[in-house]
Amino acid sequence: MSTGPSFPPLMQGINTAGADPFEAACSEAAQGCDAGTILFDASPERLRAAIVLAPEVALSDAAAMLPLTGVALQNALGALGPSEMPVHLCWDGAIRVNGGLCGAVRGATDTQDPDAEPGWLVTGFELVFARGNLAGGETPDETDLMSEGCGDLTPVDLLESWSRHLLNWISRWEDEGMGPLHTEWAGLAYGMGKDGTFLGKNGHFLGLDEKLGLLLRADGQTMLLPVTDLLEIRS
Repeated sequence: MSTGPSFPPLMQGINTAGADPFEAACSEAAQGCDAGTILFDASPERLRAAIVLAPEVALSDAAAMLPLTGVALQNALGALGPSEMPVHLCWDGAIRVNGGLCGAVRGATDTQDPDAEPGWLVTGFELVFARGNLAGGETPDETDLMSEGCGDLTPVDLLESWSRHLLNWISRWEDEGMGPLHTEWAGLAYGMGKDGTFLGKNGHFLGLDEKLGLLLRADGQTMLLPVTDLLEIRS
């Protein structure tokens, strides 16, 4: 008899069976489902998952759950994938494996007021395991985990590992504040110190503020793009 993924205490899983877990999580969150609910869709081609959170802090602080979700995913890939496989996180959510786009993280909440405590927060990710019959030269900026040597890694194994790393990072964030997460994420940041386009703005990626907002230098001015600007607002 097959069994579903195994999650840590205080987390429970719902298999969306092909439906978008992120949209399902937002719907469940709005209806008041328990925090710690993980919705997922795992196939040989891709893994999609989202978690419902109920942070009891202002949105400006709670938004850290978005980069934290990416860090947990990178840690899971680091633990289960080839030791030499580089995984980096883009500030705007994209995940790059060995330089190629391989997935993304995203987040949504029910308020756009950074000083308000959100009623709920959903973060999630999509990661490509296999792109099918695409020839390598057709999408030179994209990759998949199978092409990067993860042939023995299953989506369910990665999902379980991600949930454990996620819980660990949430606990550290609650106990130690932003410091450890800031250090970890900065070490995984893709494009820091280079020019780029972020939320439609062009400039030089100087670094991160204390809440992982992006410091962008353009036209002789430095602007701050807060992590809250990356969150989708759902009524």
